[in-house]
Amino acid sequence: MKILIQNGRVIDPASGLDKVCDVALAAGRIVGVGRVPPDFAPNRRIDAVGCLVLPGLVDLAARLREPGHEHEGMLESEMAAAMAGGVTSLVCPPDTDPVLDEPGLVGMLKFRAEKLHQARLFPLGALTRGLAGEVLTEMAELTESGCVGFGQAEVALASTQVLQRALQYAATYGYTVWLRPQDLHLGKGVAASGPLATRLGLSGIPVAAETIALHTIFELLKSTGARVHLCRLSSAAGVELVRQARAQGLKVSCDVSINSLHLTDTDIGFFDSRARLSPPLRQQRDREALQAALLDGTIDALVSDHNPVDEDAKTLPFAEAESGATGLELLLSLALKWSRDGGVPLARALAVVTSEPARVLGNALGTLQASVGQLVEGGVGDVCIVDPQAAWTVRADALRSQGKHTPFGGYELPGRVRCTVVGGHVAFEQG
Repeated sequence: MKILIQNGRVIDPASGLDKVCDVALAAGRIVGVGRVPPDFAPNRRIDAVGCLVLPGLVDLAARLREPGHEHEGMLESEMAAAMAGGVTSLVCPPDTDPVLDEPGLVGMLKFRAEKLHQARLFPLGALTRGLAGEVLTEMAELTESGCVGFGQAEVALASTQVLQRALQYAATYGYTVWLRPQDLHLGKGVAASGPLATRLGLSGIPVAAETIALHTIFELLKSTGARVHLCRLSSAAGVELVRQARAQGLKVSCDVSINSLHLTDTDIGFFDSRARLSPPLRQQRDREALQAALLDGTIDALVSDHNPVDEDAKTLPFAEAESGATGLELLLSLALKWSRDGGVPLARALAVVTSEPARVLGNALGTLQASVGQLVEGGVGDVCIVDPQAAWTVRADALRSQGKHTPFGGYELPGRVRCTVVGGHVAFEQG
């Protein structure tokens, strides 16, 4: 299939390109950006006038719930959600059932995903067997089977010694360890510590749960030289520690979720379980610090933190409800909302969901490193076409994800994805 995307405003944050021009795709690759080959004869023309033509989005945090939790999400439904959101590459954590701690399990998941011909799936392998925090996995074998890094998902490590050994192992082979900084013992509450949690009688998670974990990680990085990606920072104090770590030359990258970027603990309202999230929503000063850090590059990427939860697990009292929210279909619109409401340059708002997360993945992408999250001649044909003027309302019945719960329910958001192209194949088109 040869596709010619015409008359759109083409924005490629990686190269700084921002102009109205055409994009040509053939044999799954981009063969022209602005300059279409003279002998190019398209099978299909897509008129993108008035639309943004972007690299396919890269999401560093998306649970697909398969295998093991198919009642909450299946590859088919969650990949369809990714396509509707313009997400063409996504990273999934290892806390499936069974856990992704064996090469065969990773290979099977990737095979299932590839058969769908939709988003590119980049799994994280388990750092320890069964995520039990005791015995390290065979990281070399898991890497060969397709893992782009290793983590514990939401399961905090109890043993600092195990974490040290894991970082030593990862540093030896150049692997990245993905950690959500939260102390095992302080992180057992259900809401952010503060006046609201106290008033509602909810058990709190203090900021110290994040900062203590960060101090531990950074001290171990100094002695091991490993590279760590910090998943979903949530606090102003955490942001400041990351700034200091980077100033010291530590190999650290990090991301923030769409939830923490836009919401605060007051959005819990009257025990709204849709706002039962991990990490918990914190106070306004934390949100403002996270927004500033994402703008100045201290935080590298914005993630959907997609975690579909079924009706039975969500419609419970707040403290008993399962944490999580759907997010794949909201990622691009919430990046555009951040740009519009915060006066953030559009190029930066798009970079944190395209080229910057791809840079975090780095050489773990292998041959895709030079083109995922970018629009480059010879690169993979992953393209998102979005109408920035088309607003849409977040409604459960309009979401393609099997998970219908989100704290953004009822919000009117900017930007509607018109078309998603993966590997030169039109995988989604707005009806």
